[in-house]
Amino acid sequence: MLLAEDNRVNQKVALGQLQKLGCFADCVANGREVLEALPRLNYDVILMDCQMPEMDGYEATQAIRQREQDPTHPCPWKSPVHIIAMTANAMQGDREKCLAAGMNDCVSKPVRVAELQAALERRQRGLKRRDDVG
Repeated sequence: MLLAEDNRVNQKVALGQLQKLGCFADCVANGREVLEALPRLNYDVILMDCQMPEMDGYEATQAIRQREQDPTHPCPWKSPVHIIAMTANAMQGDREKCLAAGMNDCVSKPVRVAELQAALERRQRGLKRRDDVG
């Protein structure tokens, strides 16, 4: 798992939550670092902060999805990687913005362990969030 988060306190909190869930994650501070790390290690999940310096989570996700769909250059990671947005924005339309950028799921900050666990379980089962079912 790869955690993309620029705030050190948020990094420590998220890594602690993942540890409670029995998960291990590498950590990077921006979208450019995500794009550098992804080909090196075959991450199955990226927890992607949406607001980061240099390249935000939306831009990084779009770059990942473009690379995964480029027929002229084989993707160096298992495609498609599962991307869970972590956003401080909990306003109407923010979740849709994350999904439109190519993210698979979304959790709101401050992230609660139960919410993070639910997102990871949805990924394992291939399910959508309950509010997507309709």
